[in-house]
Amino acid sequence: MEQLIECVPNFSEGNDLNIIKQITDQIESVEGLKLLNVDPGKATNRTVVTFVGTPNAVIEGAFRAIKKAGELIDMGKHKGEHPRMGATDVCPFIPISNISMEETARYAQALAKRVGEELALPVYLYEEAQANKSRSNLSVIRNGEYEGFFKKIKLPEWKPDFGPAEYDVKRGATVIGARDFLVAYNVNLNTTSTRRANSIAFDVREAGRVMREGNPITGKIVLDENGHAKSIPGSLKAVKAIGWYIEEYGIAQISMNLTNINITPVHVAFDEVCEKANKRGIRVTGSELVGLIPLNAMLDAGKYFLKKQQRSLGVSEAELIKIAVKSMGLDELAPFNPEERIIEFLLRKQEDAKLVNMSLSAFANETASESPAPGGGSISAYVGSLGVSLATMVANLSSHKKGWDDRWEEFSVWAEKGQGIKDALIKLVDADTAAFNKIMTAFGLPKSTEEEKKLRTQAIQEATKFAIEIPFKVMELSYESLALIKAMVAEGNPNSFTDAGVGALCARAAVMGAFMNVRINATGYHDKAFVNDIVSKGKEIEEKTIVAEAEILKAVNAKIGL
Repeated sequence: MEQLIECVPNFSEGNDLNIIKQITDQIESVEGLKLLNVDPGKATNRTVVTFVGTPNAVIEGAFRAIKKAGELIDMGKHKGEHPRMGATDVCPFIPISNISMEETARYAQALAKRVGEELALPVYLYEEAQANKSRSNLSVIRNGEYEGFFKKIKLPEWKPDFGPAEYDVKRGATVIGARDFLVAYNVNLNTTSTRRANSIAFDVREAGRVMREGNPITGKIVLDENGHAKSIPGSLKAVKAIGWYIEEYGIAQISMNLTNINITPVHVAFDEVCEKANKRGIRVTGSELVGLIPLNAMLDAGKYFLKKQQRSLGVSEAELIKIAVKSMGLDELAPFNPEERIIEFLLRKQEDAKLVNMSLSAFANETASESPAPGGGSISAYVGSLGVSLATMVANLSSHKKGWDDRWEEFSVWAEKGQGIKDALIKLVDADTAAFNKIMTAFGLPKSTEEEKKLRTQAIQEATKFAIEIPFKVMELSYESLALIKAMVAEGNPNSFTDAGVGALCARAAVMGAFMNVRINATGYHDKAFVNDIVSKGKEIEEKTIVAEAEILKAVNAKIGL
């Protein structure tokens, strides 16, 4: 499995698109990297770039970008709303796939060492890449910013981890590290007051505000027994926040870094800012995402706001994203395109969804063509997805039925379950065709030598096993859908029980069709113990499906009464 690291360097230039393009060109020049997002901000005079790739490719791409930024950006002339200390202000590595945080931190350290030695640039490590936890916090490292670092860098405790202890007038210094996925998120206010925005930021951020005697602004700072300023914690954990005025938009914002969205998700941060702002007579008008966001964060937000409305959560992925965008006003300042802002959407390969992205007529035409794929396996998966979709429709209609308000959550749970099965079956439509293609590719491997023959046989067997497992998964999911279908016939909206009945017919066809593919592919697999086991399990699923379908159709026909 390929290891993937995400890199999100922040460059101190947000206005000159030519400079930004020259920097990102360096990233794109490295094989094995994919540039996901470039997000310039005029008021902050800062661009957040996101790219992903294999570890060594990420190191090379980041190094080239840092070098080019140092050549093009003059920090002596830089002005912007965001705290900064260098042309490449910060460069975090984030583990994405098949790689631990410890490994990611070692790659970040390797980049920092190379930048310090080859570019003679002062480099500080932060977060998981920094062993000294007294200087692992980015805001602590950056405190004093560009202007204050000429003196700060001379202090023994602030000697750079790599590179010279001399502050570079033109390039400044940079901070390189490894961290968990961070969401940069700004909430828009109907005020131009930075002071009032900061007050709200202090209300919510984990660090809170300094405790003072009497007047909370001008009063004397309260100290603890060690002489350190006491603080009043904010209401949100794993959140850093400041208030600022954005001239480009003519509004103040709460600028937040959500450092752990498992602790404080985006939607929770949004609602908390709304509450604190309202108490201060200020309204939230929308919000802004800087850079990228994980898919689950958007789906969780959509479900959160639907639940507040007591509406079914069992809607499509696209609908959940739409609800999240509209509920948090993510499109207030600029259009929000999920295909460009959600990391999983940027990483997915179009060929992995070639069939399901076709129109219905194009899919039918492709099936009817002289090409052997898509075949019965893909069709079985698609028929199964249609069956569970019908039952999910009944669940959603039931959840929203007038007079059934006290049961909305019950049907919402069913609808969510149906959406999950449907999404899994949809993916298997293309996966089954990919399995067939994998076998064809294996059969096309060279077989001139004994070694080639051995490798070819091994590849064929691996592909064959994959081609058995895919339709078997279709069987499992389609059989699982029958519980939902049965419940909707018995308990669902009485105007739609026949739709669920059609779903049962589809589920049965999907199970039996997929089992044909399991058996025919199993004839070519050499591990007979595996074959016997999976065929036995398949027969059991098929028998249970036939019984369940008969019970459901009996109930449907009894309700029809004709």
